[in-house]
Amino acid sequence: MSFRGQTPTIVVLKEGTDTSQGKGQIISNINACLAIQDTLKPTLGPLGSDILIVNGNGQTTISNDGATILKLLDVVHPAAKILVDISRSQDSEVGDGTTSVTLLAGEFLKECKQFIEEGMSSHIIIKGYRKACQLACKRINELKVDIKKDSNNDNDDGQYRLLLERCAKTAMSSKIIQNNSEFFTKMVVDAVLTLDQNDLNENLIGIKKIPGGSMDESKFINGVAFKKTFSYAGFEQQPKFFKNPKILNLNIELELKAEKDNAEVRISKINDYQEIVDAEWKIILNKLESIVNTGANIILSKLPIGDLATQFFADRGIFCAGRIGFQDMDRIISAVGGSIQTTTSDIKMEHLGTCEIFEEVQIGNERYNLFQGCPISKTCTLILRGGANQVIEEVERSLHDAIMIVKRAIQNNSIVAGGGAIEMELSKYLRDYSRSIAGKQQLIISSYAKALEIIPRQLCENAGLDGTDLLNNLRAKHFNGEIWYGLDFENDSISNNFDKFVWEPSLIKMNALQSATEAAILVLSVDETIKNKENDQSSSQGMPPQSRGRGIPR
Repeated sequence: MSFRGQTPTIVVLKEGTDTSQGKGQIISNINACLAIQDTLKPTLGPLGSDILIVNGNGQTTISNDGATILKLLDVVHPAAKILVDISRSQDSEVGDGTTSVTLLAGEFLKECKQFIEEGMSSHIIIKGYRKACQLACKRINELKVDIKKDSNNDNDDGQYRLLLERCAKTAMSSKIIQNNSEFFTKMVVDAVLTLDQNDLNENLIGIKKIPGGSMDESKFINGVAFKKTFSYAGFEQQPKFFKNPKILNLNIELELKAEKDNAEVRISKINDYQEIVDAEWKIILNKLESIVNTGANIILSKLPIGDLATQFFADRGIFCAGRIGFQDMDRIISAVGGSIQTTTSDIKMEHLGTCEIFEEVQIGNERYNLFQGCPISKTCTLILRGGANQVIEEVERSLHDAIMIVKRAIQNNSIVAGGGAIEMELSKYLRDYSRSIAGKQQLIISSYAKALEIIPRQLCENAGLDGTDLLNNLRAKHFNGEIWYGLDFENDSISNNFDKFVWEPSLIKMNALQSATEAAILVLSVDETIKNKENDQSSSQGMPPQSRGRGIPR
């Protein structure tokens, strides 16, 4: 065989390489993604089920959060891992909608599977999906409701908070805390509104977990709270309450060090030994006197504060705590002001922080130190209670989603209706558009519109309702221009009652559509997989796999 005018392409693969390509490869990738979708389907919505996941170490996790489930599952198929990635990106970007984005991506692939089987080029489908996504995002921008707060209108301020609470309640509706959503909704909105509204750094919201008690015993602390550290003798004699205290933050060890076993000191007189002991005591006492002279009422340190220093401070009416965690110390410094000191000499007033109230309180079986009314940086702490560690961890994940939702609602200043209302309106809009064009793009955009109905349909199935009947009613309402009609699970019907309505930031829906569309496009664009198995024998001999059997001299 001769080649004229062209050079043949030769791809040399390593031994043990597996190759798959063509239409069959695309369909195989779609089937793998649909398996992931089937796993998450039962968890969607306020009546969705939880999934119990047990890892190799026997550690159990109970959750219905899409990102958490996919992170814990051992997904091997390379195409299915794309859905894991978009779920994680949705969680980090907007905090909620991790299950929805996975279901949408899987449904987009399911709808286009028939086109691939019939021989349609994947590039034509990709083009149609990109166009449909642009139209859907444009429609969301037209429908979104602005919620900017008017600082001069107290009534508007109450309405603004009500909308934020509804957004937070929507995020909790499918979680384990849905029965306590009223209680946690106020806690979440208070936490986000406590932060600097120009920054909204969610890292300044600390979360502490105390097993025992009921979820309703959880507390909102307007400031910093951390568990009482390990304390030495004399701690109970220290005061546990201060108003406007001066707070000194240290990174110094304040305790006498024990002699090491292999230490050797040679002396000729007994008095020399006493001088060595006295010198060590004099050093630490000078440090303690320098700290007391600063006028500080509260001494905090990342390193241990021994029994000598604890009793020394107790005798002078000073509170101290050592071995404070790095995260807690950083939050305290950012909240009360001052700076961390690595020496006790030349400590000035500007190095000290302050707060309105400091107190030590008993919460459950634990004692906590509370710093409230911090002037420098607005921060807060949520202390979570629950009957089991798995329950508290799921409550923490639920509150994280709600906090991120409220944060995005404030930053984005726009919301859209939930309960499947926005998906049905987008579906109707895209169907109308598809009828105005001709060719294959009409079929593709129409299939995209049909895929959007997976959200209300799955919500109905998880609630045990007649999905076909309710979806037909929703289509009829949206066809007649009722854009805010969605599912009402209290009455097992559809409704546009704004008093019971669930709202979500428009950013969530747009990000979910864009991420799901890009994931589907990525899967459709891959029609060949090359899988190379590592050769343990060649690796153990220190030889590259491609050099095996070639007689390369050493």
